Amino acid sequence: MDNNFSHLDGQGNVTMVDVGHKAATERVAIAEAVVELSPATLELLLKVALPKGDVLTCAKIGGIMAAKRVGDLIPLCHPLNLSYADIRFEVSKMPPRIRIEAETRTVGSTGVEMEAIVAAQTAAAVIYDMCKAVQRDIIISRVRLLHKRGGKSGDFNAQEMD
Repeated sequence: MDNNFSHLDGQGNVTMVDVGHKAATERVAIAEAVVELSPATLELLLKVALPKGDVLTCAKIGGIMAAKRVGDLIPLCHPLNLSYADIRFEVSKMPPRIRIEAETRTVGSTGVEMEAIVAAQTAAAVIYDMCKAVQRDIIISRVRLLHKRGGKSGDFNAQEMD
């Protein structure tokens, strides 16, 4: 079978890409997710008055932990030795939402985009979990890669959104 798919071998079988021959370079990725809350829930979150406690601290820790485990979660994803992982929050009262930004870095032979995306998604899920006692219709949206640097394909910057 002749193909150009990186994760299929010559017979069409799924395979992990061999990155052993690639040069180790600095890799950086930043992803985002948005969590939409009711004004009342956001107010409780900001006052650290929700039943499960400090939501943003737990979401930060959960996102960082998830970034370190992506190789265990995503089939064919290489386990990476991250040199840096961080979760940042931008809280908006109007509209009531939390924008999550996850950043991951490594020096290696493959990128860290999946680590940033999974970190952002996990931080959003932690926020949902910790707020669900007072609001079940929380919306998690706009999970996307914002920026990547390093590697053969070069830099990527997503277009601005509202």
